[in-house]
Amino acid sequence: MALSDPIRRQILQRLAASEARVTDVASEFSISLNSVSKHIRLLESARLVERTVIGREHLLRFRPEPLTEAEEWIARQQSFWARRLQAIDDLLTAEDAANEMPNLRENYSIEDR
Repeated sequence: MALSDPIRRQILQRLAASEARVTDVASEFSISLNSVSKHIRLLESARLVERTVIGREHLLRFRPEPLTEAEEWIARQQSFWARRLQAIDDLLTAEDAANEMPNLRENYSIEDR
């Protein structure tokens, strides 16, 4: 959900380059500061952005760790399903080979020996 919106993805791209003040990030968009702040809060709730308050300044920093966790989860799922699909393929290949064996016996005659 956090990455589903193009503005949030652009905010993360901006913060991946360097940390920035909320107002600096907001100035790069044609939407209101309030709207950008809502996007930032959603990114904070997803733990993708960390805010540090220094006086009146709110500095934002990109946190890639949740994306790394998601990437690792996806890799585990891909591995799991690849193994399962390979097991199905092996089973079907063995079944096909077993089904071909009676046909080989029927086609094999004493004259062929």
